[in-house]
Amino acid sequence: MLLRIHPDDPQPRNIKTVVECLQKGGVIIYPTDTIYGIGCDIFNQEAIKRICRIKDIDIKKAQFSFVCYDLSHISDYTKSIDTPVFRLLKKALPGPYTFILEANKQVPKGLKTKKDTVGIRVPANNICSAIVRELGHPIMSASLPMDTDVEYYTDPEEIYEHFEKLVDIVIDGGPGEIQPSTVIDCTDAEPQLIREGAGDWENLLHK
Repeated sequence: MLLRIHPDDPQPRNIKTVVECLQKGGVIIYPTDTIYGIGCDIFNQEAIKRICRIKDIDIKKAQFSFVCYDLSHISDYTKSIDTPVFRLLKKALPGPYTFILEANKQVPKGLKTKKDTVGIRVPANNICSAIVRELGHPIMSASLPMDTDVEYYTDPEEIYEHFEKLVDIVIDGGPGEIQPSTVIDCTDAEPQLIREGAGDWENLLHK
């Protein structure tokens, strides 16, 4: 299904359709403040396995992140965050960043890395936020399998043509961006830049 949702004022009826799909183990493709993502309910292991098959990756080597709706939501799934890191998160979020943090026991085992960490995102995107609020817990997030054709992962209709037989819903929330999120590891004493993307790393450090 290609489901159009208004990017500024998401229709509650359509958000409910997406959430019901997730609750039944569905896989969705959805807009963020960067590139479109593929995701499911973090507590549905079969849906996570489906995404691994779609991306052709080993679940044990997969690097997924969570989409949360705000900072308080993040603390439900991570160990205590010290003050400097909390300040960094507060500056950056919502925004085009993924923060790697220490996972707590609320994170499903299959989604933790070997180092017991988890990637956390709070995109500045109304559709994402509405889905997560209605669902009541994060959605798992992964990037779409990349292609050289930019249209393929920025245009929802093109995305639908590629994935309509593999996923349950493709959300059309308008054109996507071409850069992924900036990834920052906050598990050491000093935050480390892992991948430079849409978020401005230098500006974030010196705000």
